[in-house]
Amino acid sequence: MGKTKWTGYAGTYTKGASEGIYTFTLNTEKKQIEDVKVAARLDNPTYLNITADNRNLYAVVKEGTQGGVAAFSIDAETGALTELNRQLSGGASPCHVSVDSAKKTVVSANYHNGTVNAYLTNEDGSLQPAASVIEHTGSGPNPERQEKPHVHFAGFTPDEKYVVAVDLGNDTITTYAHDGGKLTEKAVLSVRPGSGPRHLAFHPDRKFAYCMTELSNEVIVLEFDEASGTFKDVQYIKTIPEDFTENSQGSAIHLSSDGRFVYAGNRGHDSIAVFAAGPDGKLSLVEYTSTEGSWPRDFVLDPTEKFIVAANQESGTLVLYARDPETGILTLLQKDVPVPEAVCVKFLHG
Repeated sequence: MGKTKWTGYAGTYTKGASEGIYTFTLNTEKKQIEDVKVAARLDNPTYLNITADNRNLYAVVKEGTQGGVAAFSIDAETGALTELNRQLSGGASPCHVSVDSAKKTVVSANYHNGTVNAYLTNEDGSLQPAASVIEHTGSGPNPERQEKPHVHFAGFTPDEKYVVAVDLGNDTITTYAHDGGKLTEKAVLSVRPGSGPRHLAFHPDRKFAYCMTELSNEVIVLEFDEASGTFKDVQYIKTIPEDFTENSQGSAIHLSSDGRFVYAGNRGHDSIAVFAAGPDGKLSLVEYTSTEGSWPRDFVLDPTEKFIVAANQESGTLVLYARDPETGILTLLQKDVPVPEAVCVKFLHG
């Protein structure tokens, strides 16, 4: 019998009852989330990422009037976290962090400062001071949300030649070459004004990427040229029903590893939209699934991809679904698992 217990982590806001990063176990045999407990105490670890070798976790962190990234080692037996160090600078904490597969470079996106930071790592996974800090410029047509740059995502292209930064404030997707932690602008795609691009995920064939917009509640289908690092927008598709007129803001976007299905989170409509991806990368809606709570900020496919765990920030809950690999459809298994102010969910890799 294969492995039946998978270790997950939840990043949170710590404005209320939350104490920091939580860990939980997904029991695939019992089809339930178990053993939720505090893994590390720190302020506002709202986004996490885990290295390919499962030995380190990186979290955004707030400390007083400073913000930055904290590096942790992961105990292989227990999943316990031990902080190695943190790199901080003035102003608000970042909102996103990524690490390359070789664990040499960590990049963060700072919404409030409008910056992308790149850090080199030491042998143990601890962080060196920022090797590169790029400040974005510009604005968008939404006076409340796009008065200045707001970088919401920074991650690596599949071949890791480039870093991609998604800016909600100025409606751009920027590609940077990176060398020894130094970021150099390579290409910029301007998407529809006022859409507010937020997060991005690549198709496994590397020819397409999908960008979730926060302000217009859409997925932008992008053609990606791996050689040049350039993007071209080819489709905009709504992630909420046309007749839904209440406040809703797009959140996370993730793909199944076979590239057949794209999942997008809606805060307000409180749902995950399921899309099927065609051979041309374009999407068609399969269904909307309720997240059984308020303000789903993130969700994650487990290592078997037979389950999805969603995090409802406002209701402070995790929700578990079974995922049909053939249809993409989600079926509710468990709801109301308490994790206060849950924001980001990640699993140790299989």
